[in-house]
Amino acid sequence: MQVEDPGRYRVTLDPASLPQNTEVRGGNNVRTPTVYEGNCSSVLFALQAKGAAGQQQGDEAGGSSSFWTQAAQLTFEGLNLGLIIALAALGLSLIYGTTGLTNFAHGELVTLGAILAYAFNVGFGLHLIPAAVCAVILAGILGYGQDRFFWGQLRRRGTGTVAMMIISIGVALFLRYMYLILFSPQTESYAQYTAQPGIEIGPISAAPKNLVAMGIELLVLVVVGIALLRTRTGKAARAVADNPALASSSGINVDGVIRIIWTVGAAIAALAGIMLGLSQNLKYTMGQDILLLIFAGVTLGGLGTAFGALVGSLVVGLFIQVSTLWVPPELKSVGALAVLIIVLLVRPQGILGRRERIG
Repeated sequence: MQVEDPGRYRVTLDPASLPQNTEVRGGNNVRTPTVYEGNCSSVLFALQAKGAAGQQQGDEAGGSSSFWTQAAQLTFEGLNLGLIIALAALGLSLIYGTTGLTNFAHGELVTLGAILAYAFNVGFGLHLIPAAVCAVILAGILGYGQDRFFWGQLRRRGTGTVAMMIISIGVALFLRYMYLILFSPQTESYAQYTAQPGIEIGPISAAPKNLVAMGIELLVLVVVGIALLRTRTGKAARAVADNPALASSSGINVDGVIRIIWTVGAAIAALAGIMLGLSQNLKYTMGQDILLLIFAGVTLGGLGTAFGALVGSLVVGLFIQVSTLWVPPELKSVGALAVLIIVLLVRPQGILGRRERIG
């Protein structure tokens, strides 16, 4: 619906227009969104089967089975979110470990993956699976070029890590508004796998796409972890992370290793964006929205440690979803950040981080 002027509007959902045996949750069918000039405003109504509210009250009166069912469902959703955050956090942690750069533009790499997959899927008509493969490959190439022609030049000029961090904030803003111009201010979705009926696995209801996505995420995380431990490039990357000067004197091409890390990090971040786009609609701020959670996962697990990023991200994802059992959904990120603060007070180096002597 298009309106002429910006302002506050009253939107009423006609219950007669709903499918049979469906009602608005809580009975509130009125919303009052604020519409700004040039922007779109979404109005959401939570629906449920008729009589579901009464059944839920009966379950609460009769016992705690509904509580544990909801807890199991939220735990599954937390693992799903945690694995997506872990993919993005892994790339960020690898880049920080090898270069010392706290890259605030990493969230835009997540958005880039989702937008590229959307372009191949909807724009060029490819099925989502080959579109996702093309998007990950192209994002990896762009990540290589980003370090080859931008960050590598700054390192060669002796730019400090604090200055590069500030530059990354500018890069993030530039890319975000480029996405706004080239993509759309509206939310979009892929052509396939947008709506799937859930399958029941015990107390959990899960869409098949989420199960497949979690399997892919686990596989990628395991493969990258094994590569870091067993391959020559992985060992070289760990050597560069420990001591770049010593690694260079040992014959390791430090710049080459860093570019490989940037390539892999950008590709993994793009994959995280694609998986996030499967769980929710695509929008140009989707990377910005989870950037704080990515940093929380990296910091909680231990800065610069790949496996720490995985553990920290899973903890963050679980606490975000499970905390909604006790707090309103609008405050669900507070629980994860509270855990981050508590853990860092007890263990400042993070869960898997190493203590470092200063001075």
